[in-house]
Amino acid sequence: MTGETTTAETSPSLLSDDMLERFWERAPGYDAENRFFDEDFADLKAAGYLTQAVPKELGGLGRSLAEVCREQRRLGYYAAPTALATNMHLYWTGLSADLWRAGDRSLEWLLKAAVAGEIFAVGHSESGNDVPVLYSSARAEKVDGGYRFTAHKSFGSLTPVWTYLGIHAMDSSDPKNPKVVHAFLPRDTEGVKIVENWDVLGMRATRSDDTVLDGAFVPDRLIARVVPAGAAGVDAFVLGAFAWGLSGFGNVYYGLAQRVFDLVVAQVKKKTSIALSRPMAYHAEVQHAVAEMALALQPIEPLLESVAEDWSRGVDHGDQWPAKITGAKYWAVENGWRVVDQAIDVAGGFGIFRKAGLERLFRDARLGRIHPASSFLTHEFAAKTALEIDFDETPRWG
Repeated sequence: MTGETTTAETSPSLLSDDMLERFWERAPGYDAENRFFDEDFADLKAAGYLTQAVPKELGGLGRSLAEVCREQRRLGYYAAPTALATNMHLYWTGLSADLWRAGDRSLEWLLKAAVAGEIFAVGHSESGNDVPVLYSSARAEKVDGGYRFTAHKSFGSLTPVWTYLGIHAMDSSDPKNPKVVHAFLPRDTEGVKIVENWDVLGMRATRSDDTVLDGAFVPDRLIARVVPAGAAGVDAFVLGAFAWGLSGFGNVYYGLAQRVFDLVVAQVKKKTSIALSRPMAYHAEVQHAVAEMALALQPIEPLLESVAEDWSRGVDHGDQWPAKITGAKYWAVENGWRVVDQAIDVAGGFGIFRKAGLERLFRDARLGRIHPASSFLTHEFAAKTALEIDFDETPRWG
């Protein structure tokens, strides 16, 4: 946990109702065309949304994790892919701001660069690595003046606009003491190739294309951390990435689920049946299904708020933090998915048509369950934390 921030629940939203309605109207087109949210991005940038987490002293709004999460939840309600991709930039600025407030000025350059208009994306996902950030299947080689990175990074949201990619890779030059190197890679670096392969189930507007690094050189001044592999390397920087990244993801998917719930509730109030003299809202099983959705939504916001507020206020949960952060994201996406999945049943056959709007939201919501941290990793954190088992201990079978 790094740096204490006082949250301000009355901070005015940066997102006007008119702006959000425009986002909602554009979302189907972005999805259908598999196109990046250029217009949304321009609006967000003009509104100061991308620098809201930067300390006021450096030209931002100084907003805490809790405040930013509320904004992300609101944005996710209208345009979840826009919110999800934007979260990648926000979590780099947010964790850097926390470090800055705690007296660690090593990433002050990043905060100033964000105010100057630079865009930071995330290059953590890799094939064969189910423990992102803590380990890596990418390679980092120490050379004079910096490191060379060789990697194939997936899910690089903000591909059309990022100017720096936050990456990590393994330095295994000492096999008994492997290190994870965290760095920020400028887009114009030699050896960087964008592979435009983003054609997927949902969250299509994020344009999360692959990035291939072939010996790409990053100078020492852009190396953020060199830490031990595994949980032993969870310092303030790494934990901050979990806190800002996963808390943002959870709130985006919660906002999406709340939108689906509201749409379906409004629909069943008007939906008729040949067997009923009143709308389907009076059907006992419809009421039961709506109750199930409402109950699934009910605990999400308090849990997300509690974790984000504790982080923002500097509450010391010690070794409990990884389990708390991953757990809050887990329940947001799992319960959110239950809501969206059941909403299709309640909506009936019309719900699967694109013009109904639910089909797109259904596809977007499904990605929450595979979004890091995965269910497997979340359960591992929860179990080992409760049992006081070293996270890096190799499991024994039989």
